[in-house]
Amino acid sequence: MATGFDPSGRLPDFFTTTGTSSFTQFLSQAAPELLPGRRPLPPGLSADIAPHGTTIVAIATADGVVMAGDRRATMGNLIASRDIKKVHPADAYSLIGIAGTAGIGIELIRLFQVELEHYEKIEGAMLSLDGKANRLAAMVRGNLGAAMQGLAVVPLFAGFDLAPADTARAGRIFSFDVAGGLYEETGYEAIGSGSLFAKSALKKRYRAGVSTEDAIDLAVEALYDAADDDTATGGPDVIRKIYPVVMTATANGTHRLTDEEITTVAERVVAGRTENPGG
Repeated sequence: MATGFDPSGRLPDFFTTTGTSSFTQFLSQAAPELLPGRRPLPPGLSADIAPHGTTIVAIATADGVVMAGDRRATMGNLIASRDIKKVHPADAYSLIGIAGTAGIGIELIRLFQVELEHYEKIEGAMLSLDGKANRLAAMVRGNLGAAMQGLAVVPLFAGFDLAPADTARAGRIFSFDVAGGLYEETGYEAIGSGSLFAKSALKKRYRAGVSTEDAIDLAVEALYDAADDDTATGGPDVIRKIYPVVMTATANGTHRLTDEEITTVAERVVAGRTENPGG
C-alpha cells in the first residue's frame, strides 16, 4: 500500500487538493517508493544482474524523424532476449528509445507516457517538444542513485515539433547523459554499446533533408553495422524473422513499420551486404 493512506478510507489531502500537471511529482508525494530512482538498493554494483538493451538510432528527415532499435538484450556475456522492443511512442508526435538496464528503461518509458498524458488532462494542452524533453531529463536525473550502482538508463528522444522555430527542422532529436543532462542533436544520433559504429555509418551517408523512406534504410543499415562490430547489438535475424523496431514521427503522428514493411527493408539491406560484405 502506498505511504500516507488513512485506513479509515479517506483519501489523503494530495488527492483532493489542486494537483500538479506532473504525474511524477504527484507520485513522489503519493507513493514515492513506486518511482524507479527512489527504491532502496543493496550496496555494491548490480550491472550484471539484469538484462541490458543496446543500440538505438534516430534520424531527422524532411518530414519528421525516424527512430530504430535492435532487438537484443544482454546479461553479461549471455543473450537475455532476442526480441525486446526498445523503441516506443511517447505520445502522438514523439518517440522514445532506451539503452541500459532494460527493466528500469521500460518502466521509465511507461512513466514518461503517463507523465505526458497526465499533463494534457490537467492543462488541456500538449507539452511543447522542448517541455517533453525537459520532463524526461528530470526523470533520468531521478535515477542517478541507481545508475551509480550500475542500473543506468539513457534514453533517446525525438519527435515532430508542432511549433518549430525553423519549419525545415520540425523533426528534432534529443540525447541525455546518465545525470539527466539534455542535448539537442543535429541530423542524427545513436546511443548504446553499438552507437559508435552506428554513428560512423550514418556520418558518411546522412544528408540533411533526407526522405523518410531513405532514412529508414539508413537506420537499418546503421544497426547492421553496429551489430557487425558490437556483440551486444543484434542484427537482422532472417532465420527467426526478428528485425529492428522502426518508428516514424511526422505531422500525421507516430507510426511503427509493420512486420511486412520492416521485413522488406531488412531483407534488402541483407541482400546488399551479401553482395558487398565489407560495407
